Amino acid sequence: MGDIIAIHPDRRPAREPEPLWREVLGRRLRDTRRRRGARLVDVAARAGVSPQYLSEIERGRKEPSSEMIAAVCGALNIDLGRLLGGISADLTRRQQTRAGGPTLLAA
Repeated sequence: MGDIIAIHPDRRPAREPEPLWREVLGRRLRDTRRRRGARLVDVAARAGVSPQYLSEIERGRKEPSSEMIAAVCGALNIDLGRLLGGISADLTRRQQTRAGGPTLLAA
């Protein structure tokens, strides 16, 4: 076989960008809602928002206010502190995984 020649040997591989907080929040809210078997329309109604807006929050498209986050937490019957702690743990885990350097996976 032939040799692999680096086209740009002086370039470092691009780092994966940090996730936006709103994206991590949205994922956590959606995961919580789904684990509880709650429908988006029902949670939105209890939180006093439209299903479209809640969907945008869950997809990380909207940056909700603290009041909106509290309303959604109330609708899901979860403690805001627990939600924020889970988000912090997600971000910390991600940083530790990235800090370990490249990983070689064999099949």
